[in-house]
Amino acid sequence: MNRRDAEIELKKKFGFERFHDKQWTAINWLLKGKRVLLIEKTGFGKSLCYQFPATQFHGLTVIFSPLVALMRDQVDSLNKKGIEARYIIYEQSPEKNSQAIKEAIDGKIKILYIAPERQENQEWIEAVRQMKISMVVIDEAHTISVWGHDFRPSFRRIINLIKLLPDNIPVLATTATATAKVQKDIERQISGKILTLRGNLIRDNFQLYVIKVSSEDEKLIWIADNINELEGTGIIYTGTRVNTEIYSRWLQFSGIEATGYNAGLDANSRKEVESGLMNNKWKAIISTNALGMGIDKPDIRFIIHTQIPSSPIHYYQEIGRAGRDGKPAKLILFYNSAKDENGIEEDMKLPKAFINGSRPSIENYTQVINCLKDCSLTEEQILKMTDLKQNQFKVIKADLIEQGIIKEVIYSTKKNYEYQYDAPELNTKLFEELRRIKEEELNAMVQYVNLDSSRMKFLCEYLGDSSNKNYSNCDNTSLKNYFLNPSGENIKRLSDFRKNYFPELIVGNSKSKLVNGVAAGYYGVSNIGSALNRSKYKGGGDFPKFLLKLTLKALRKKYPREKFDLLIYVPPTESGDLVRNFAEKIASDLKIPLSHDLVKTGDTKPQKIFNNSILKKDNVKGKFSFQDPEKLKDKTVLLFDNIFDSGATIKEIGAMLTKHGVKKIIPIVIARTVGGDI
Repeated sequence: MNRRDAEIELKKKFGFERFHDKQWTAINWLLKGKRVLLIEKTGFGKSLCYQFPATQFHGLTVIFSPLVALMRDQVDSLNKKGIEARYIIYEQSPEKNSQAIKEAIDGKIKILYIAPERQENQEWIEAVRQMKISMVVIDEAHTISVWGHDFRPSFRRIINLIKLLPDNIPVLATTATATAKVQKDIERQISGKILTLRGNLIRDNFQLYVIKVSSEDEKLIWIADNINELEGTGIIYTGTRVNTEIYSRWLQFSGIEATGYNAGLDANSRKEVESGLMNNKWKAIISTNALGMGIDKPDIRFIIHTQIPSSPIHYYQEIGRAGRDGKPAKLILFYNSAKDENGIEEDMKLPKAFINGSRPSIENYTQVINCLKDCSLTEEQILKMTDLKQNQFKVIKADLIEQGIIKEVIYSTKKNYEYQYDAPELNTKLFEELRRIKEEELNAMVQYVNLDSSRMKFLCEYLGDSSNKNYSNCDNTSLKNYFLNPSGENIKRLSDFRKNYFPELIVGNSKSKLVNGVAAGYYGVSNIGSALNRSKYKGGGDFPKFLLKLTLKALRKKYPREKFDLLIYVPPTESGDLVRNFAEKIASDLKIPLSHDLVKTGDTKPQKIFNNSILKKDNVKGKFSFQDPEKLKDKTVLLFDNIFDSGATIKEIGAMLTKHGVKKIIPIVIARTVGGDI
């Protein structure tokens, strides 16, 4: 097919008149059965480079993508154009995923999108052998490289499939962010005579700024003072899920249309926020980096980072979601350079913690190896024996399989892991190299913050684009700096917000009478945690009065008209009479009966000592009973505990009380932990 004929087809199927020159180069190579790595900036039109050839091949094109929003949008768009496409994702019902697989096997669809993690599903493993595959696409291809900024171990399985394909089956790997090292690794993995097409990365419409602050409050106040002066709508990125909640509530408190988004939201809530973003429902969405990838919104006018990203690669990718229509977009990065008592700058702490936590310790690897030396185990069994977090085990599992130390086996449809006979010793050199590179990337990001030259030039050159362009689109070149000038109004408003912001406890479900509750505050971001710690572990006596006032205020704000029949408190593991004494004060203030009938039927350990949710659930399962169940029938119960972590204790008690006929259970705690796995 020559270009003229291809563009006639393009007009018929997609409504576009012509390809960009580089688009046609990539498409022409694919039509000739080549393997291609396409490195181009966001907005280039990479998706057309695989969608068009997919319509020209006789068989099926399989597209691996980590971007659920992109899959949903592109499948919907393709189907409207009469191009049969489906996706396989965890948010979709098993029945619909199975139907998509069947249609792919039967040749009824042209394009199948799949989240790479789904490859571990046995149904997929068996089905892919029956599909007539004409092309394989790896979207966000940096994720298959251990040197890539979003490396995901399960994505390596894509390469196993590619290795089984004949050399004349085209393969396309696409990414906007690949350093020279990542590029070489992708080329090596895909193998064959791979052709690489790398474009220049400058975005002339970007306006880059850095604002240095000396406290988190200065970030909050600057945004409230200035966000309405920024044109259009945008995204504010934070480093943690907790901060998505704090910043969104703060902006709402300040009269600004905003909402929060993070991976902890359920699928329907995520879809609702994504839809609202497309329709400019809010001035800003406050999110972790979970939002934006794959969302085709051309007119995001600003992106603000409240936390320094861990590398220039991450930063370029995240700001690349703005201004895709070519119109000006403001990109603002805050940096808190205040130092703690150890001389560490405040905004370095979180990315350093991510680096420290990104690779499990050698001891963790050894734990897994030793478990499997004795017998074959499932993932759940390994997690119970090691107390590893699930994401830690995923990394360890992928590394040990790659090094030939363990292998996957299937017993009666259950996936097990076994130690390989005559396995090699664990090679830790790669881990050490990865850590060194991550530290270098973070240092490069700090270098970006402290630049006195072009910020765009720095980002482009870091990502391997050394084209000789004029870079004059930042606060170090042609743009006027932003300065801190906090308004007295918002300083006072922030103080009021701190006194009236209470975190929600998300525990309600349809199987229990338990509803969502409330905490007086977060353990790690206020003086609440230090007060609890002083009373529990340093002989500080009863929990102080200010915690009682704050807890009651939180309850009255969350449930102002609720009438309680009974107050029950969680019997403590290590707090002595502190919880009981505090519960007595709550009952006295609310003038409701206090029950001492909730008791433990077995020993439990403090939940904080466990890392994974499986062991936290096991720790409390079946460990509580109520001595006089008749008192509970049709009662609205206030359930009190001092600290909320995973929610396992509250949920276990809620299930038990539900069986005894309660009408409603409302949980209240003094503090919710920042890292709780809810």
